[in-house]
Amino acid sequence: MKTLERQLDESLVTERLVATLSSVFGALATLLAIIGLYGVMAYMVTRRSREIGIRMALGALAGNVVWLVMREVLLLVGIGIAVGLPAAFAVTRLASSQLYGVSANDPFAMAAATLLLATVALLAGYIPARRAAAYDPVRVLRYE
Repeated sequence: MKTLERQLDESLVTERLVATLSSVFGALATLLAIIGLYGVMAYMVTRRSREIGIRMALGALAGNVVWLVMREVLLLVGIGIAVGLPAAFAVTRLASSQLYGVSANDPFAMAAATLLLATVALLAGYIPARRAAAYDPVRVLRYE
């Protein structure tokens, strides 16, 4: 003899496992995307260190250097949103059978995920931008 609550728990164990695994893999994918974007931006700043050093030696302000780097970050984020949102809306039809209590095209969930990823991407680009703004032009140009 089982209680209704226990019977319900046993019947939903597979769905809960899939939901938990999906959440863990989604968080892992987000973490890998953050690390990847940070790595790309840090590499880009390192490659352009000579250009940044010359600009700073000629009198560029730190804010201008930050904006120089952040423009590229904003371009990457914009392209990612322009490609990702339509792809996400297309894929939701395939995943709609796995969703419980959430519509496949939930605008709040899509907006929250987009805002979260855009914010994290901007932060991942801002850290190398601030580091580039702190370059000493004499040292950068001496090593080149």
